Amino acid sequence: MALRDNISQIRKDFPILQQQINGNPLVYLDNAATTQKPLSVINAITNYYTSQNANVHRGNHFLSQLATERYEEVREKVRAFVNAKSTNEIIYTRGTTEAINLISDIIGKSIIQKGDEILITAMEHHSNIVPWQMLCEEKGAILKVVPITEKGELDLSNIDQLLSAKTKVFSFTHVSNAMGTINPIKELAAKAKSKNILTIIDGAQGASHLKVDVQDIDCDFYCFSGHKIYGPTGIGAIYGREELLNKLPPYHGGGEMIDSVSFEKTTYNVLPYKFEAGTPNIADTIAFGVALDYVLEIGLDAIADYEHELLAYATKKIIEIEGIRIIGTADQKTSVLSFLVDGTHPGDLGILLDKMGVAVRVGHHCAQPLMDGYKIPGTVRASFAFYNTFEEVDILIASLKKALMMLK
Repeated sequence: MALRDNISQIRKDFPILQQQINGNPLVYLDNAATTQKPLSVINAITNYYTSQNANVHRGNHFLSQLATERYEEVREKVRAFVNAKSTNEIIYTRGTTEAINLISDIIGKSIIQKGDEILITAMEHHSNIVPWQMLCEEKGAILKVVPITEKGELDLSNIDQLLSAKTKVFSFTHVSNAMGTINPIKELAAKAKSKNILTIIDGAQGASHLKVDVQDIDCDFYCFSGHKIYGPTGIGAIYGREELLNKLPPYHGGGEMIDSVSFEKTTYNVLPYKFEAGTPNIADTIAFGVALDYVLEIGLDAIADYEHELLAYATKKIIEIEGIRIIGTADQKTSVLSFLVDGTHPGDLGILLDKMGVAVRVGHHCAQPLMDGYKIPGTVRASFAFYNTFEEVDILIASLKKALMMLK
């Protein structure tokens, strides 16, 4: 059965979608911020605390061994999800932000020197800007930026000059959170690799919509968050090339990351535990694995095709509204529709849409430099997931027209 024909059944898996907001059925279109969770994920968290709760890698009793087994099973699921060679290349984090901070820290300790250059792009969100700025300030390195075109695509006309002999890191997003632009990550990674430059991919918005194959991309790091892929908040992962991870120093100290400790010297654990200090987020990690199972059962190709249909339908409908300006019209996009309406503030539209039960995000979307580049205060962003329907798109459009009438 095609995904479109099965949506009503799928929506039953998401209890939160059954409720009303301000007397109207909830139309949840803020999926780029976080996705809703299926009942199987919610139950996995409850089940862990009601029947499996114990620390991992520390006890020889039944519950500890069970928790460890379930926890490490997820590492294999994450490995398969991104097609890494080994579970040694999968490091759990709290999410993409912590992942990029971890990478910038360990690279900063061992590789970056004064005068080195770090390259990002103009469409990055704050989590892939600020950690590099902090590192540049600490080390005296220089942050450079790949510009974008008016359509919201990377302007690569000067990329060979930007990837200079001084460049040590090229960190870029897979998909723009504010515009939905899909970047040519394989080509960008190949370009950087030809110059021995490390590549870090921010996959926060990519892994929930597109198949990820880190061996095919041939990047050094790929970071993503569980809560964008229908899993819990507070859990995510880094793929890191094993040879590189073995050479880099640890991030935080204590707990599972140690091999032996004396007052004179500490030696560190093997991969991937070398980068996982302290008691981890066990319950949410196990639920993260359930979320990946859920997504894979539906099928990433089916999800991508259906979300593309939703985006095309919504775009066709919204451009019929007078005064609409879409921010981000790249040829390759995921299901993000970011827009402004002449004479209205995004915040006012967001409030009125919420009164009608439509949840969108308004503002700069943690991408202030991008908004500054367009000389706008922010946008209204509707972002779609596979549980959204064409009828919900119609509600969005009708509610938007009603809101605009109220603001005139």
